[in-house]
Amino acid sequence: MLLTPVTGQIAYSLLYSIAKGDVFGKDQPIILVLLDITPMLPVLDGVVMELQDCALPLLREVIPTDKVEVGFKDLDAAILVGSMPRKEGMERKDLLKANVAIFKTQGEALEKYAKKTVKVLVVGNPANTNCLIASKSAPSIPKENFSCLTRLDHNRARSQVAMRVGVPSDSVKNVIIWGNHSSTQYPDVHHAIVNHHGKEMSGFDAVNDESWLKGDFITTVQQRGAAVIKARKLSSAMSAAKAICDHMRDIWFGTPDGEWVSMGVYSTGNSYGVPNDLMYSFPVMIKNKTWKVVDGLSINDFSRGKMDATAAELVDERDTALTFLGA
Repeated sequence: MLLTPVTGQIAYSLLYSIAKGDVFGKDQPIILVLLDITPMLPVLDGVVMELQDCALPLLREVIPTDKVEVGFKDLDAAILVGSMPRKEGMERKDLLKANVAIFKTQGEALEKYAKKTVKVLVVGNPANTNCLIASKSAPSIPKENFSCLTRLDHNRARSQVAMRVGVPSDSVKNVIIWGNHSSTQYPDVHHAIVNHHGKEMSGFDAVNDESWLKGDFITTVQQRGAAVIKARKLSSAMSAAKAICDHMRDIWFGTPDGEWVSMGVYSTGNSYGVPNDLMYSFPVMIKNKTWKVVDGLSINDFSRGKMDATAAELVDERDTALTFLGA
């Protein structure tokens, strides 16, 4: 399994969980390939030492490298964590241009060196569009093998509802994150189910506060990452690492019967009127390492407006990014 880059906070929080079997199973030996830029190799050596010192029985080998031909060779799974962050004074199109270059290179490396069955998770923002660029740069790998992380937003939505109702987070299921991993995403509770002290009820009935669910709940989830940065002066590394583990574990082992999770996946052929050729977050069920969008959910006018707005942002991002893809 590949993780790149490795020396940031998210990857550092993630490595232990993967290496001890929380993602791919307690009986699955793991070879970790850690890819980073050349100046970070001395730091990477320190990470390797720590992994060795954990004495984890499933961890068979750790391969630190700055070479894509080593990093991407014969992969079963790849987690692409890093991207170019937006810097002060940087225009949005400049951010997209920088990230197109990164994810085009990584997509081409996947195409050239990885297994065609590789499962690729893109975390680095703008995650949806970066994921699309990576998939377009690896044309022989099925589009369905690429996904981007909206599980952190999904977990945030579950937690907000659970805290509001006063139940554990695992008593809330089937929330949905529609669209982009950005401030336009739409956290949707219209189909959520809450186990309220042994009685299953709809999310709206359990919360019993429609104005909150259509107002502060949505903005809280949309802006949670910024709120963590403001409070902590650092990004949400621990919760992001947990969400990555959740996402990859569900790909490997599937979702429970009757439950879905949110995942940014290829939109072509969806039943919800979302434009084709985007990586858009839908509710998905997973079986045999294959996701399927949950069809047939009723969409009211409120939801439709939110879903269309985030789709429009993704179309704009995609169209801008594609102008740089051939450059």
